[in-house]
Amino acid sequence: MKKIVLFGEALLRLQAPSFKRIVQAPSFEAFFGGSEANSAVALAQMGANASYVTKLPKNEIGQACVNEIRKWGVDTRDIVMGDGRMGIYFTEKGASQRPAQILYDREGSVFANATPVDFDFNKIFDDTSWFHISGITPALSDNLAQVSLEAVKIAKSKGIKVSCDFNYRSKLWNLDKAKRVLSELVNGIDVLIINENQAKEVFCIDEEDYRKFASILAERMNVKTVVLTKRRTVSGEVHRFSAMIWNAESFYSSREYSIFLIDKIGGGDAFSAALIYALVNNKDLQYAIDFAAASACYKHSVEGDMAVANVAELENLMNSDGSGRFVR
Repeated sequence: MKKIVLFGEALLRLQAPSFKRIVQAPSFEAFFGGSEANSAVALAQMGANASYVTKLPKNEIGQACVNEIRKWGVDTRDIVMGDGRMGIYFTEKGASQRPAQILYDREGSVFANATPVDFDFNKIFDDTSWFHISGITPALSDNLAQVSLEAVKIAKSKGIKVSCDFNYRSKLWNLDKAKRVLSELVNGIDVLIINENQAKEVFCIDEEDYRKFASILAERMNVKTVVLTKRRTVSGEVHRFSAMIWNAESFYSSREYSIFLIDKIGGGDAFSAALIYALVNNKDLQYAIDFAAASACYKHSVEGDMAVANVAELENLMNSDGSGRFVR
């Protein structure tokens, strides 16, 4: 089985307990995560050969992160260790009309300071069928924007499928720079995964018909397949989620899930992982979008950054009425 390579920053998350605000918290619960790390862990639990690439501090915290990712079955041999600090982010859960909050402390992390010499993608991509990256990675530094663009270029030159979870983060960079760098990053890739609101904000596409919306985006970005995720916030604890997939021949939609959020973090990463798994295994597009949406829904019921679910559990949700009724 060929590798699925995922590249991005691993982070230490410090979560305020229960529904306390960050300013109230007497202590914090620690989780490891990060967009591509979360997707790698989810893919490994589905039985995929997932390989995660990042740079971590050469100390006990960095090693603890490697251990956590490896224990789920992810190949960590291409993780680079070096001097520096690990990126951190603080979170508090939303409730009722109060939204969840994220506070980043990741500037100057060992990964943000990584350079092209840290990663030999010609070697990393040996025996690889798929490469996945998110729009968060090039936002962290000019060096990482260069590394990200070079990795995508090398992957495409080797005939490796490339996917990108667009993940525009306004707290990490300004809109103009994000549009310029991400437009170059996703140009000509195989699968673009993007939230409909971010697509409208960054690319200013004014179109209510989702099929036309995806078609315009695909043509503008020279992308083969566009995947749109659609989230409606009912309250801090309840969201409605669905997704659509488009290519030149077809357009399919998932059903809409009403989700009570145990943890909002990582739903999109679980979605990306399930989508990649389905496409790598040559599932049809209706299955792919249904499976990915079920994975996102399932992740929201799990505490921590990383999804804990196998294929059977996700297919059970995908084929159920979505009520969460006890199975015995």
